[in-house]
Amino acid sequence: MTDPLTKVSADGELLPWLEPAWARLRQAQAADRLPHALLVVGARGLGKRRLATLFARALLCPTPRPDGLACGVCADCRLSAAGSHPDLARVAPDPESKSGEIPIDAIRELTERAVLTPVRGARKVILIDPADRMNAAAANALLKTLEEPAGNTLLMLIAEQPGRLPATIRSRCQLLKLAVPPSDQALAWLTPLLGEAAAPRLRLAYGAPLRALEEFDQATLDSRDTLVRSFIGIGRGELDPVAAAVAWSAAGARLSLDCLADCLCDLLRLMASPAPPRLADPGLAPALAAFAAYVDPGAAQRLLRRVFAARGLLESTINALMQLESLLIEWARVGQRRLNLKETK
Repeated sequence: MTDPLTKVSADGELLPWLEPAWARLRQAQAADRLPHALLVVGARGLGKRRLATLFARALLCPTPRPDGLACGVCADCRLSAAGSHPDLARVAPDPESKSGEIPIDAIRELTERAVLTPVRGARKVILIDPADRMNAAAANALLKTLEEPAGNTLLMLIAEQPGRLPATIRSRCQLLKLAVPPSDQALAWLTPLLGEAAAPRLRLAYGAPLRALEEFDQATLDSRDTLVRSFIGIGRGELDPVAAAVAWSAAGARLSLDCLADCLCDLLRLMASPAPPRLADPGLAPALAAFAAYVDPGAAQRLLRRVFAARGLLESTINALMQLESLLIEWARVGQRRLNLKETK
């Protein structure tokens, strides 16, 4: 059986929900008004990297297709696809680094490359992906390049969390924000790949089709169901949060923090309305509704902010088990508060 992800990643076609952003890029190119730096932002799983890569290859292709995409067959396209085009560079975190950051040395190398004359054509393209993983020194080094841009170089910064970039960098880039597609458009694309699983997986992915495709296979869904049951048990005082944290950590820090955030968001939605228009997990509504009647909204919001903060540090050197222990202990306290209030009624 063909892996649907292989099918999606094997070709260089434009995904349907990226067409508005692609049209903006083509219009700017046609009018010769491309900025020296683009900041491509959007939620995880929308295709930021795909869009930037397609546009970079198109800019370097001497014979693009009528739709603006690279032809895919010329020498430049073959070099781009092989990752060896001399006028296309990608700056990314060092895979050997525990910090997961883009270091200053990588940006210094970029700066040196940006001022060089293009080798094969009239333009160079440099992708910084993910740009929000630059450390402070790297960001400061990039700022100098943005202040004195080379006219024949396009910098494309890709970021899921643009707020982590210094304001001085954001202000020197033209923003290109990718929106979550309408659910009918996303499902029309996903359903041939996932069948009946498309709708629930898209819901868990907050409408991001590529995230639904890549992150929520059946094994992941099973692990998530186990975490959800654990969340309920901890809140009811039926499970020890410290012992439970071991299983949460084993499931993976990202999955665990995403699941914890989803549960808390659904809880807050149910506090605001008995029939919210959207829940990450509608099947969890009856169990969460019991908490919604007693849990302090302020306490739930504070815990959710802590979860978001921990999720933002995922690629750093934080101890995932200790983080999860602390968060689940706090959830147990919030749940115990619920029980104490219930007992006094």
